[in-house]
Amino acid sequence: MLRLVMAIVLAVMLAACSVAGSPSQALVKKAIELQLEQTQAELSQQIYRTPTASPSFKLNHVTVTQQEPLVIEDLTAYRVRGTYDVTQKLNDRRITQHQNPFEIYLQRQIEGKTWRLAHLQRGTGETSDRWITQLIQ
Repeated sequence: MLRLVMAIVLAVMLAACSVAGSPSQALVKKAIELQLEQTQAELSQQIYRTPTASPSFKLNHVTVTQQEPLVIEDLTAYRVRGTYDVTQKLNDRRITQHQNPFEIYLQRQIEGKTWRLAHLQRGTGETSDRWITQLIQ
């Protein structure tokens, strides 16, 4: 009986350790929203040559399927994969896309209170790859 109790306690402790410090569902959703906003702004800039108002969107059903720990610039980070549904309002119509795949990189800051969305910027022949990060608010 004592072994069973100890095994259960150990299993709970191990599960808690693997989850502690990893990105929350709300943080992942904010990071995806930030990435979508940036992508829409870049596309708008390329198409119209001037910044325009981005169509509004709403994320739903964000599902994380994988969180892989790694290190980005000597700080703890995670590669997070999964899917989400997005509803966009375009003029008078609403368009919903289901099960959109995502892959984001989230870097935890030293104090552990804030996170940054990280993008790997590929180097050219003269420069090496480097991580560009942006605070998630």
